[in-house]
Amino acid sequence: MAKILVVDDEADLELLVKQKFRRKIRENVYEFVFAQNGEEALLQVKAHPDLDIILSDINMPVMDGLTLLSRLPEANPMVKAVVVSAYGDMQNIRTAMNRGAFDFVCKPVDFEDLDLTIEKTILHVKQLQETLKAIKENNILKMYVDENVLNFMAHKEFEGSLMKNELVDATVMFIDVCGFTAITEQVPANTVVKLLNGLFDDIVRAIIAQGGHVDKFMGDAVMAVFRGNFHLDRAIDTALAVREQIKEMAEMQVGDIPYKPQVSIGINSGEMVSGNIGSVSLKRLDYTVIGDAVNLSQRLQSAAKPGQIIITEEVYHKAKESFRCEKIGEVTLKNKVKPVTIYEVLE
Repeated sequence: MAKILVVDDEADLELLVKQKFRRKIRENVYEFVFAQNGEEALLQVKAHPDLDIILSDINMPVMDGLTLLSRLPEANPMVKAVVVSAYGDMQNIRTAMNRGAFDFVCKPVDFEDLDLTIEKTILHVKQLQETLKAIKENNILKMYVDENVLNFMAHKEFEGSLMKNELVDATVMFIDVCGFTAITEQVPANTVVKLLNGLFDDIVRAIIAQGGHVDKFMGDAVMAVFRGNFHLDRAIDTALAVREQIKEMAEMQVGDIPYKPQVSIGINSGEMVSGNIGSVSLKRLDYTVIGDAVNLSQRLQSAAKPGQIIITEEVYHKAKESFRCEKIGEVTLKNKVKPVTIYEVLE
C-alpha cells in the first residue's frame, strides 16, 4: 500500500479524490491523508513517517506549497512531492522543481494523468527505499544513491535505525574454496584474485537464485544467510547447486600449477542475532548475524572435506524428508565441549 498526503485548501478536493480513487482505496492500493496548508502538512508528515508521496497545491494560506517543498527535506527526506496547481507557468514549475518537486500536474486535474503520475512517483520512492535497505546491508557500492538517501543517512534517525538488532530464525552457510591458499604462495597476485573472483561470481549467482544474502567474503570463503520461508531447504539447494557447478569445471592451469576447483560447505540453522555490528563513530558497520548457530556453521565447514556438504544431526532431522543424507559420526569441533554428530548431504 502507498500512503499519500494531499495538501490543498479547496474544501471539495478531499471528497473528489476519495471518489476518483475509491476502488484503489477499497483495495488497499492507496491510503490518503489530508491537510489544508503547508503547516498542517508538516504536522501530518511528522504523524505519518511512512508517507510515500505528497500531492501539494502552491497557493494556500498560512504556508504555501513552495515553502512546504523547501521544508520537506528536513521533515522527511525520503518522501517525494508532486505539485498539483493551477499556476502552471514555467516560472512556478521551475521554482517547484528547484525546491525538490518530483513532478508537476496542472489544474483542472486530469485524474487519469494524476494516477499515472502517482504510480510513477511511488515506483521511484520504492526504489529509494530498496536502496536504503541495500545500504543497511552493505551493498552501497552496487547501488545508485539518491541525494535524499544521503541526507537521511546524516540524520540521527538513520544512525539509530542502523543499531537496531533483532533475533531471527535463519540458515547460515559457509562455502570454502578448497586448496586456494597453496596457490597464493606460487602464483602472481593478479592471477589469484582474478580466479577467485570468477569462482565467487558463480557461487554468488547460485545464492541469489535461491533468495539468499551474501553476508561477507572471508579470504577464500563466502558466508551466506537465508531467511524467510523454507530458508533451510533453499540453503541446501544452493549448496548442492554450487557443488555440482564447481564439480563440472575442468581442471585449469594457474600459472604452472594444475588446479581443479572444489568446495567444502557447512550449513546450520536456528536462532541468531541480526544487526549492524561495528563502530557508529567510525561509520564502519557490518550488517551481519552472530551467535552460536553461526559459529557452528563455520566449524562444520572446517570439518568438511573437499566436495562435502556438512550439517548437524538437528538440521538433518529437519531436512531428511527433502534431501538424502548420510551419517558420518561424531566429531570434535572448536569451542564445543561435547562431540557433535554430523551428516553429509548427498543429494
